Amino acid sequence: MKLINIGFGSMVAAGRVLAIVDPDSAPIKRVAQEARERGMLIDASYGRKTKAVILMDTDHVILSAMTPETLAARWSDRQEQASEEEQ
Repeated sequence: MKLINIGFGSMVAAGRVLAIVDPDSAPIKRVAQEARERGMLIDASYGRKTKAVILMDTDHVILSAMTPETLAARWSDRQEQASEEEQ
């Protein structure tokens, strides 16, 4: 299982990530609020401004203080390393 560092020592399973999105749109804010109400929200921003929302296949929603671009680059690096190891 490959892990992605989402900031401040927090990690998520790379294979369980469905999407990494910007938190500024109303639908994403609604998704985060609904996850909070269901008890499925994980706030990994440590009190800082939320810059990315990570949607997991387990129905969890994770808030991160890192930008979606940074997280996507880390996820892409993990994917490339995994494909190189398989060869």
